[in-house]
Amino acid sequence: MDDIDRKILFHLQQDARISAADLSESVGCSRTACWRRIKSLEETGFIKRHVVLVDREKIGVPVTVFVNIKTSEHDPEWLEKFASIVDRFPEITEFYRMSGDVDYLLKVVVPDIAAYDTFYRRLIQSVTLSDVSSNFAMEEIKFTTALPV
Repeated sequence: MDDIDRKILFHLQQDARISAADLSESVGCSRTACWRRIKSLEETGFIKRHVVLVDREKIGVPVTVFVNIKTSEHDPEWLEKFASIVDRFPEITEFYRMSGDVDYLLKVVVPDIAAYDTFYRRLIQSVTLSDVSSNFAMEEIKFTTALPV
C-alpha cells in the first residue's frame, strides 16, 4: 500500500459514493488507475465492504449502553456458544473479548431504558453469566467509522 492507496481509503471512508472523477482528482491519478487500485484494495481485503451509516435517532434507537460481562466460563466451547447467542441480538452492534476486570464488552443500542431491560432479561436467560453491569452513554462526543490511514 502506497500513499495513493492511503488517500483512496481516506476519501472512501469519508464518502463511499464519491464519484470516480472526484476521487481520482483528489488522489492524483487517472480514473482507470484509481478504479484498478480500488479493486485491488477490495481483493486484498483492505476494503471489507461498502455500507451505509444510518442515523440511530431517526430509526428509533438513540440509547447506547455499554455492557460489561464477567463469566466463570473460559473454554472455547462456551465462547462459541456465547458468540452464537450474541449474533441473535440485533441490539448488540459490537462485541469484544477484553483483558482486565471484565471478560466481554457489548455495545447495545435500544430505544429506551425499558427496551434495554427487556434486552437484558433475554440475554441473561440465554446464557449463564457471573456479573453484568451496564453503563448508559449520556452523550456521544465523537463517533466515526473512519480508521487512521
